[in-house]
Amino acid sequence: MASEKTSAAPQITLGVSSAPKVTEIAMEDTIPWYQKKNLRNLYLIMIPSCLGVEMTSGYDASMVNGLQLVPTWQSYFNHPRTAILGLISSMYSLGAICSLPFVPFVTDRFGRKRGILIGSILMIIGAILQTASQNFAMFLVSRWILGTGIPMSIVGASSLIGELSHPRERERLGSLFNASYFPGSIVAAGVTFGTFSMKTSWGWRIPSLLQILPSLMQIASVWFLPESPRWLISKGREDEARAVLIKYHAEGDENDPLRGELVKVEMVMIKETLELELQNKKRSWKELIATAGMRRRLIIASFLGLFTQWSGNGLTSYFLGAILENVGVTSAKTKNQINVANTAWGMINAMFFAFAVHKLKRRTGYLTGTISLLVVFTAWTAASARYAETKSHASSIAVIFLIFLYSPCYNICYNALTYTFLVELFPFAVRARGIAIFQWWGRGATFFNQFVNPIGIGNAGWKYYISYVVFLAFEVVFVYFMFPETSGRTLEELAFLFEDDERAAQEQRVAQDIREIHNEAGETTGSIEKASKEGSH
Repeated sequence: MASEKTSAAPQITLGVSSAPKVTEIAMEDTIPWYQKKNLRNLYLIMIPSCLGVEMTSGYDASMVNGLQLVPTWQSYFNHPRTAILGLISSMYSLGAICSLPFVPFVTDRFGRKRGILIGSILMIIGAILQTASQNFAMFLVSRWILGTGIPMSIVGASSLIGELSHPRERERLGSLFNASYFPGSIVAAGVTFGTFSMKTSWGWRIPSLLQILPSLMQIASVWFLPESPRWLISKGREDEARAVLIKYHAEGDENDPLRGELVKVEMVMIKETLELELQNKKRSWKELIATAGMRRRLIIASFLGLFTQWSGNGLTSYFLGAILENVGVTSAKTKNQINVANTAWGMINAMFFAFAVHKLKRRTGYLTGTISLLVVFTAWTAASARYAETKSHASSIAVIFLIFLYSPCYNICYNALTYTFLVELFPFAVRARGIAIFQWWGRGATFFNQFVNPIGIGNAGWKYYISYVVFLAFEVVFVYFMFPETSGRTLEELAFLFEDDERAAQEQRVAQDIREIHNEAGETTGSIEKASKEGSH
């Protein structure tokens, strides 16, 4: 293992608006995370406890898609179609919509970790009921309970990743959170592929039972995670927050000239930023519409929630079987093979973009993704129309190819950037509520899609896709005019992204505090040197 020796702290002039930036100091530490014992252990425990939350989400989406291809599930529930199929799929989103108003209360009052814990318990209860379902009503209720748990865990986990990670790795970990959807998704696709030929109800009960596993991982591992330093400071527990930052961002050595300096600046920036955020404010939903800056954040998060679900992904996630039937693919085995292959391909390109996200500016990524999606989905619609007219085998192959091409276009923006961008967009005081708003609109869009998509595909066929083409064109315009650039800065440096006066006050107070810390350190050093000289005489 390479030495962990670090260079001296960077010399940065302290002015009113030029306090040492956390980003600048963090980038001076060139030792990679995997050579730092404490940070390495933190990131490893984040895999089951935080990234595992999105694995649960991916498992559920792929499982519902896969169950529609399982003959015993179809026969057990009397071959649900159109509105009934939409109701089964949408109950999960309806549960999420119902629980979201309570999510910020839990994660802000009781902590990010407890949010993950409570959400995981609810999902286990739902998965048990789903496995044991004896009728259509019981299956619907289980889907609703599963839905109530997922947003609690998502808001807690995404906030914790952003607030606990080292500044060097925060962007990549935030992107890996969304990309973790795919390991869960591919496992579910593989499980349903393996059980679809079973002649008993265990062909669909086994995939339902295995849905418990990711939530069990979260419950078992979340106890080993520290709480968010920002949440601790907001509750007046500064010593605990400092201890967390020293252990993981300074590898336990607060006297290290570089890492110790990083922790000092982080503590000052978090404290001063939280004080400015929270002064004269009541912790309520009204904060999201109180100022022009907050209203812009609210609009961006709301539309981003819609964009992540109304860009065509809901079709391949939940109704791939119906789409393939519309282009002549009727074999259950072939549809399952395409489902597994597309999920695996999605995981590969999502992981690639997650690790490359730190090289990509937010606006560049979103504009690249939305424009690509518009082009691909337009071609997909045209190929589907061609098949409907001619029954051409080439058109069928083209649609399947475009389904696979769609995946990287979506993942470069809505997968790789979304939670990283949301955590950057909202300051701590409203972060949980901001992500909850995003989730609410996203779940609402999913509920609409899951209920309407099977009806639209069944009644209009390829013509239904035109609505997605129109909406994708709107997404390109919205992103261009509304999305700010947030890359290359820490959460505290972004806290007042749209509030110039507060940002100036923050910079002034941080600079003053850091100057005082350095002065005190200098006086202490001088006193020690003086005492040493006197002792030598």
